[in-house]
Amino acid sequence: FRQALRRRKTTGPLVHHSDRGLQYCSVLYQSVHERNGITCSMTDGYDCYQNALAERINGILKNEFLLSRPADLAQVREIVKESVAIYNHERPHLALKYKTPDDVHQAFYRQKTVNLYQD
Repeated sequence: FRQALRRRKTTGPLVHHSDRGLQYCSVLYQSVHERNGITCSMTDGYDCYQNALAERINGILKNEFLLSRPADLAQVREIVKESVAIYNHERPHLALKYKTPDDVHQAFYRQKTVNLYQD
């Protein structure tokens, strides 16, 4: 975490979101946030399902795209970029009735379009 702060390239506000793991709730960890002006955000209560989407995406990245150790940070960035594109545009999701997130998103906006010449 400290290394990430040292290498940070932007100066805008920073929010760190995490679950309520003991390490994230510790006084030492919270003091690092405070000293660096970081807003700490945590899941509400101890509902394990609140973090489900993030855990799913992390699992997909680890188990499907990071099968070997990347050579450098540039390669990691490229792998993440590619995996997000596949996840959103190519990979059908059971919860979306086997449509991609992009298909669902596009359908939503098509429904919101008003036809001015409609009877």
